[in-house]
Amino acid sequence: MRKHADDRIFGVETEFGCLVSDDAIGSPEAAVEAIKEYLFHDLRLGAIDLHARDDVFEPAQSGGFLLNGARLYIDAVGSHLEYATAECRNLEDIVANDRAGQRQIVRAIHELGLEEEVSVYNNSVDHFGGHTFGCHENYLVRADDDFLNTSVQMLYPFLVTRQIFAGVGRVGGHVLTAGGLRPSYQEVMDNPVDYIWVSHVYSVVPDDRVKFQLSQRSDHIIKTIASRVRFNRALINPKWEHFYSHEGMTRLHLLFGESNQNEFAYALKIGTTMVVLRLLEEHRVPYSMSLAQPLTALRDVSRDPTYRWEVTLADGKKIGSIELQRRYLEWAQAYRGESKQIDWILDNWEEVLDGLENDPLAMGDRIDWVAKRAIVEQYREAEGLDWGDDALHSVDLEYHNIDPEKSLFYAIQDMGQTKRVIDDVAIIAAMTDPPQNTRAKGRAKLVEQVLARKTPRFYLFDWNGVALDRHTYVEMPDPFETYESVPGV
Repeated sequence: MRKHADDRIFGVETEFGCLVSDDAIGSPEAAVEAIKEYLFHDLRLGAIDLHARDDVFEPAQSGGFLLNGARLYIDAVGSHLEYATAECRNLEDIVANDRAGQRQIVRAIHELGLEEEVSVYNNSVDHFGGHTFGCHENYLVRADDDFLNTSVQMLYPFLVTRQIFAGVGRVGGHVLTAGGLRPSYQEVMDNPVDYIWVSHVYSVVPDDRVKFQLSQRSDHIIKTIASRVRFNRALINPKWEHFYSHEGMTRLHLLFGESNQNEFAYALKIGTTMVVLRLLEEHRVPYSMSLAQPLTALRDVSRDPTYRWEVTLADGKKIGSIELQRRYLEWAQAYRGESKQIDWILDNWEEVLDGLENDPLAMGDRIDWVAKRAIVEQYREAEGLDWGDDALHSVDLEYHNIDPEKSLFYAIQDMGQTKRVIDDVAIIAAMTDPPQNTRAKGRAKLVEQVLARKTPRFYLFDWNGVALDRHTYVEMPDPFETYESVPGV
């Protein structure tokens, strides 16, 4: 049960890209299948689904819940690895749980002897193919009509400008085009999952006008809110289901975001968003903050080489992104002193905005886009390349390699050039230990029970309940409860 106003459940889903450098190994799809099989069947880090969670998108054996409370699976749309963190209530837990998932994947690659041929990335864009990959945030919010239909619009200005400290950066840009895009009959027959529920299809071409921008996904967002998001990507995707719904609360699913390598940026992104959602629930954000054109502002902020990051409000007035963020911060100061976590969020939010105002390019220890830009610039100058050279896209990509032995990000972290919020000991512990103050703890114990059986023939795991056999079902409707004392756990 939620104990106080700043108590909130949150989690993040990350879609990973995979590259295979040796054709003898097989396709990327075969590589991610091998990784999944090794984690569930050899290392036994989780209970693989015996049932189809979704006949199309998540068939039986596609993944399952892990000992650390998270969920790892292969999404049938694109056949990519996806990792959904456990339900968390504090920032250290979600950063540790997220990084633990990456370490599990890396462990599988190394123990399978594939580290020379297979690389997995938490980037959010395919520079050459034009695809974009999700890093979706989930927050428990008040499930009333006013919030979901009206107040949530006051989230758009925050999300659009949040990229000044939460963006991961990218070389170049994309332009979406609509001409001649209907898939052929054969394409639909060959890849039916890719075209289910598609209401709009677009193609992507490189935009040579852009050297570097803040966000990898801003060029691909075409709606503020949408329920059908395949080729119809939005800032927000409403979720009307029961997994996170409890006592008048429901899950808000944010699509516009990307996977931060920097732990500090990751934590600040989640923390500030959590605080802003509370502001909206309490009607502390005036409607005068509305943006005239949120999606235009999204791309303008991402692509602004002057770092003024101006946006236009609905009343026609212009305001810089830093000043807009400061207004949200000012309203949030009403919560100061409620908890150490709240004070950490407010203090670091203010410090980052001050730093961005004074010298944005000096913030590389805590902001991904700044660190990546510095790495790309150094490589470009050393090799005498211009911004249009394809080699820069490779440098961009390697920043997101999740293997610490390969990643350009981890190279600067190893040199002490990043601001951290946890240590490696916490990450290692989170590979098998769930958060201790959510239902993930009880569910993880049940995963452990199932794995202890010699031949488990029937079980079913979901976020809000577990069937241990055909006669025993453990309900877990409250994400704030650990369910340690429930029979069966």
